[in-house]
Amino acid sequence: MKIKLQQVIDAIEQADDNRTGFYDSQTGETVWLGDPLVTGESYDELEELLETSRNRFYRLPTKFDIHEYSIMENFADDLPAGRMRNELINAIRGRGAFCRFKNTIYYYGIERQWYDYRDAAYRRIAVRWCRDEGLEYEEEHGNDE
Repeated sequence: MKIKLQQVIDAIEQADDNRTGFYDSQTGETVWLGDPLVTGESYDELEELLETSRNRFYRLPTKFDIHEYSIMENFADDLPAGRMRNELINAIRGRGAFCRFKNTIYYYGIERQWYDYRDAAYRRIAVRWCRDEGLEYEEEHGNDE
């Protein structure tokens, strides 16, 4: 069974601190498990489920695998030298970086450029994850890569 690359990208977009996504290779679906610290479930139950289902469930990229801050930093670094680039680099320093980053891209009208850049980064992460897990993937339009 091939996983749809868009399914991995969707999981990347939905990644957060409170739950972890897994690709169920038996059903082809994404399964979300809540963080035991949030849900009150024990880690032992989660570990047992994953251990007994080895080679069935593949942990999808987490928020920590994605490094959204690094993506923002790379985006700013890739801009042409000048005021906009400098302001964007300064915007992502310190507390509140994500909000300041968004405000700055909107101010300069480069939000479409940012979202295209971020989407390409998510796609690279998804492709790398599939390859690292040894899973074949297919593009949404049906062409294999």
